[in-house]
Amino acid sequence: MDDEYYMRIALDQASQALARGEFPVGCILVCRDEILAAGARVGTAGQNCNEIDHAEMVALRRLSEIADPSDRGRITAFITMEPCLMCYGALLIAGIGRIVYAYEDIMGGGTGCDLSRLNPLYKNSPVKVVSGVLRKSSLKLFQTFFADPVNHYLRQTLLAEYTLSQHT
Repeated sequence: MDDEYYMRIALDQASQALARGEFPVGCILVCRDEILAAGARVGTAGQNCNEIDHAEMVALRRLSEIADPSDRGRITAFITMEPCLMCYGALLIAGIGRIVYAYEDIMGGGTGCDLSRLNPLYKNSPVKVVSGVLRKSSLKLFQTFFADPVNHYLRQTLLAEYTLSQHT
């Protein structure tokens, strides 16, 4: 499996979200070189944003609409930003075996959790996490988002400040 190839597809999902004024997170779920589901962040454009329709949740919902793969442990999630706790937990519960992300979420990333200290549902997850794949490409999308004064989502947060201070 070529991580960069699939991350480019996730970045395309994120670019489409950005073009709609949404926070540029894209996610694809891949098993045996087949893209099973894709999703992009929705619900951040405008004044009434929600914290439910993250790219990972959209992709997981779409995955549940197709025939249930027999071995979810062979699925890799490619995500343009480190999953938050909600999404990380959902990916673990769904049995996704591998998570590859591009850009670290220093404000709300969940992959640094010590799973061994959690309850068995999470503790026993054999997930593998890979970070930093095409980080610069993802960073550019987030910098574009935060630099646009029209976008209010997460403005003036630690994540926005950190992202805008990074060099591409």
